[in-house]
Amino acid sequence: MGEALNKSQPALRVVPDGLQEPIDQFLGWLSLERGLAENTLEAYGNDLLQCAEALMVMGEEDWRSVSGDAIRRWMGSLSERGFAVPSLARKLSAVRMLSRYMVREGLREDDFSEQVIRPQYRRDLPEVLSRQEVEALLRSVPRNDPQGLRDYAMIELFYSSGLRVSELCGLLLQSVRLDEAYLRVHGKGSKERVVPIGSKAVAALEAYLTGGRPAMIKVKTGAALFLSRLGRPISRKTIWVLLRRYAQMAGIRKPVKPHGLRHSFATHLLEGGADLRVIQEMLGHASIATTQIYTAVEVERLLDEHALHHPRNRAEG
Repeated sequence: MGEALNKSQPALRVVPDGLQEPIDQFLGWLSLERGLAENTLEAYGNDLLQCAEALMVMGEEDWRSVSGDAIRRWMGSLSERGFAVPSLARKLSAVRMLSRYMVREGLREDDFSEQVIRPQYRRDLPEVLSRQEVEALLRSVPRNDPQGLRDYAMIELFYSSGLRVSELCGLLLQSVRLDEAYLRVHGKGSKERVVPIGSKAVAALEAYLTGGRPAMIKVKTGAALFLSRLGRPISRKTIWVLLRRYAQMAGIRKPVKPHGLRHSFATHLLEGGADLRVIQEMLGHASIATTQIYTAVEVERLLDEHALHHPRNRAEG
């Protein structure tokens, strides 16, 4: 793994074995034990190698002797060079994972990353459609031809299941169990999860599968659930264009994107009283911390409602 990554790096990026070998071992572990994608492994490798280069300049030659102070100095130098806080947080996350791996493997007794404070930033809240806007979006889709039946089924399924756009594009006929109202989805890290489908989405899919998809099948059509006019799996770009068109037809002024329907799915579930852990499972989030962004959306909505409607917040006449 390390050799594969190093081949893509400039020749000058050479660090002592004590800094390089733990990175290679860690990336190999991520690949074999965690099944991370090659692009993800390369991103971790680049961040860790960048850190190792900075440590080498500081006189460090081995991760086993690296201190939290050295990492803080590295993070400070990146900040001075204008790196954004999210980038700093991502790089520190890679170092934290390496540090914990070394402790687990007995390469260090202490987790030096515990001494480093994570950069703080306000994460932008996701753009969420109201329930009325979702209804308007669905009403804007004509269902009098195969393409309309497909588009309506896609939007219903997006909102009903909270899928990522890549997951929706990758759905196969055998992924769908309409009789039991659920999907089997392969998400990030090739992890499979079961996602329920609402009754309206089930009805929309049944209409598409009987009156839409058969008319779109071509000679080389495979098992993809949603097809383009050419009989191929529908693309992410096509879905973006369709959503933008229907949003304009519905008179929705805010930007409507595939991920916005995923955000709306999670936010409306939370508003309805769903447990955050259940939402995490349906979204396929590896960490509950990722799902907790929706609690911030809900709190912001409550504050807005209070400001608008509580009598002690109204301007005096």
